[in-house]
Amino acid sequence: YYLLRPEVVESLFYLWRFTKKPLYREWGWRIFQNIDRHCRVAGGGFGGINDVLQVPPVKSDKMHSFWLSETLKYFYLLFSEDSALDLDQYVLSTEGHPFPLLPVRHPTTATRP
Repeated sequence: YYLLRPEVVESLFYLWRFTKKPLYREWGWRIFQNIDRHCRVAGGGFGGINDVLQVPPVKSDKMHSFWLSETLKYFYLLFSEDSALDLDQYVLSTEGHPFPLLPVRHPTTATRP
């Protein structure tokens, strides 16, 4: 089955950002095209596939919110300029939310009498 989960696209995004190897964008584009081809629902939206080995695939009657909030976000970031999200300034949570990095504050060492 395939539920439109973000983890593979998230991995491709980070691999692209850290290596700049075009292969990761190529894989991402192929994945996006196949999701569009096999998961798009005629009435609108996208549905997961219950059995990826079944031809033609049977789509689930559900579009999870992570498809819009995470998977598509990572596709966007994969194909965007690095300035769209500066990884030196932000970190992404496990749910794909960007949080600004705060300056590291080192605790002061108190001297004991």
